Amino acid sequence: MFTITKNMGEKFSPMYFLASLGAGGLTVSFFMYLMFMTPHKDTPVPTFGSLLEVFQSGNVVQMLMVVAALVGIIIFATLHYRLLAWNISEYKQFKQTDSFQTLLKGNGEVQLMAIPLTYAMSVNVAFILGALFVPGLWTIVEYMFPLALLAFAAIGVYALRIFGDFFGRILTSGGFDCSKNNSLSQMLAVFAFAMVGVGFSAGGAMSHTVVTSGIGIIFAILFFTIAVLLALISLVLGFRSMLENGVDRDAAVSLWIVIPIITVLGIGFYRIIMGLHHNFDMPTSAPGALVLFSILGSIQVMFGLLGYRVMKDTEYFKRFIHGDDKHAVSYALICPGVAGTVMAFFFLHKGLVATGIVSMFSAPYFILLVPVVYLQYKTISVLLRLNNKMLTGKPAPVLKPAT
Repeated sequence: MFTITKNMGEKFSPMYFLASLGAGGLTVSFFMYLMFMTPHKDTPVPTFGSLLEVFQSGNVVQMLMVVAALVGIIIFATLHYRLLAWNISEYKQFKQTDSFQTLLKGNGEVQLMAIPLTYAMSVNVAFILGALFVPGLWTIVEYMFPLALLAFAAIGVYALRIFGDFFGRILTSGGFDCSKNNSLSQMLAVFAFAMVGVGFSAGGAMSHTVVTSGIGIIFAILFFTIAVLLALISLVLGFRSMLENGVDRDAAVSLWIVIPIITVLGIGFYRIIMGLHHNFDMPTSAPGALVLFSILGSIQVMFGLLGYRVMKDTEYFKRFIHGDDKHAVSYALICPGVAGTVMAFFFLHKGLVATGIVSMFSAPYFILLVPVVYLQYKTISVLLRLNNKMLTGKPAPVLKPAT
């Protein structure tokens, strides 16, 4: 572990919450190995009991994979909550500064949406830890789903209050500077509402109690609808300003925020479909899932290539990853890596494997898994480098420039 700089005062930014968010996302990325590569016929997700059966089966390779995934989950879940506690403490101090009051008067007020976004991730991480490390927890999960729905409801109300203050101020008094909106930074609000929605969708998909499932589905649709409508507005305004003024070089990474939003919406919509199938007899099909994840993955590829080109042309990687420039927004680089990893797992298993295009654990299966593992590795390395550079107060080591 590393020592984190404290008492940042006016140097703090709500975007530092993305450091905790990224660590939580990496926890989810390790969970994907257990989700799709271990058997759990009696439960929709792997549990302490299903993993225990893996160790009792005597499959050494699978056991090693489970151990590696669990170690990754423990490390990044611990980092997530440590950074969350640090952010909460620093944010309390930041609220007493003049910089905070300035933030509330401009376009940057949307940065506060990083807080409910991270809180929603914290609930997801807690769910993973409970399922994997608490024996017998799944036997009482129907009593826990309503509590999870209440937690996401509280986070959703908090997000609506923050965004309501921001958007209400703009619509009432104006003052939104469109010329400085030359990025997709405003999409942070979309990301937050989508994350709340995907939290509701978990209960909607996995609960066998019709009322609980129905509530989860309805509120997931509510927050997804808000997210999609805001996304349309933010995309139009953001691209209009970028086309007129050029991209904000320090916020060029925001072009990649579409990638995690698409992953969260995609998983949420898939969960809604599964909930409607299990509890309300709506038919589903593997080819339908293949089409869904293919379309969503295509959008991610487009924004991935576009964002990479822009960030390379503006020397973003050279300055903020390999150079001395520091900006809390750089933590937004972690979310696309996590989202790409998670979406790849869903596309591979719910799309290609489920339709028979690729056989489970075949040579093509592992070949397709290689770039996914590499993306996860690169995401981890960037997070650790940013933490060393941004949070320790130590100078970053000199590395080769980005290519």
